[in-house]
Amino acid sequence: MTAPPEMKVRIGIGAGPSRHDPAAATLELVDGCERRGIDSVWFPDRMAAPAVEPLVAMGWAVGRTSALKVGSGVIVLPGRNPAVVAAQLSSLAALAPRRILPVFGLRPATASERTAYPVPGPRAAVFEEALTVVRRLLTEESVTFHGEFLTLDDAVVEPRPARPLDLWLGGLVPAALDRVGRLGDGWLASFVTPAEAGAARAAIASAAARADRDVEEDHYGTNLLVVPPGSSPEDVDRARASSAHRRPELDPADLLADGWEHARRQVQRFVDEGITKFVVRPAVAPASWPGFLDEVAEHLVPLET
Repeated sequence: MTAPPEMKVRIGIGAGPSRHDPAAATLELVDGCERRGIDSVWFPDRMAAPAVEPLVAMGWAVGRTSALKVGSGVIVLPGRNPAVVAAQLSSLAALAPRRILPVFGLRPATASERTAYPVPGPRAAVFEEALTVVRRLLTEESVTFHGEFLTLDDAVVEPRPARPLDLWLGGLVPAALDRVGRLGDGWLASFVTPAEAGAARAAIASAAARADRDVEEDHYGTNLLVVPPGSSPEDVDRARASSAHRRPELDPADLLADGWEHARRQVQRFVDEGITKFVVRPAVAPASWPGFLDEVAEHLVPLET
């Protein structure tokens, strides 16, 4: 592993498909990560799938752990009340300092969820106003904001976190990368190759420079989908089909790590491109979360620096 010393490689776990009730699987996942000393656990925003709501899951997880960091998958911000989101995050950060890792995005990943997040105008414009409101409420004593879509007068969120939260963003298209540079504190990718991630990192840094700001060198990450050894051929076919649906122009083999040795090589390729934060997700439902976590701890956690 060749990351510069100021860039900390960290391996977290993302909640994914499960063979159990999602609440029971969340319990196994959170307790298992804490017990094994895994850095972080991440919860997706999937209204149309069997998954625990991410902000609820984050609060529940920090309440039963002492060291585990908790993050969201890409929370859809447009369509949510940004003042309520800021209040939720502020409370979480006050109760669990330095353990709350929010990531925001523009729209749901699947078409079936998109009608659940109505917005009063162009989604990208609403997103930028909402993100501005969230950041200001988390850092200022009182906020008055009169935008095109959102209005606040003397709004207050307490208790504010002693240390400002880093607000990471997702997205891969040029406009999204530009937005990360202008407004975000970090970037979390999904369904990208190492080369794409490296190019995106450069684009974000360039956008940040144009906006006279910085994104920290080690605030670039990606989800890493791993097909656990022993997965059934049917499960593997479904994972490949899902990957092909998301990125039909790519070979699924470029996006799915087939086993742990492939996953280790992918981590190295991403690190070589300046990507140092990883959310490892099972591409298919693992036979058991404890077994999956044992394998992550054995094969991937030693790559941390």
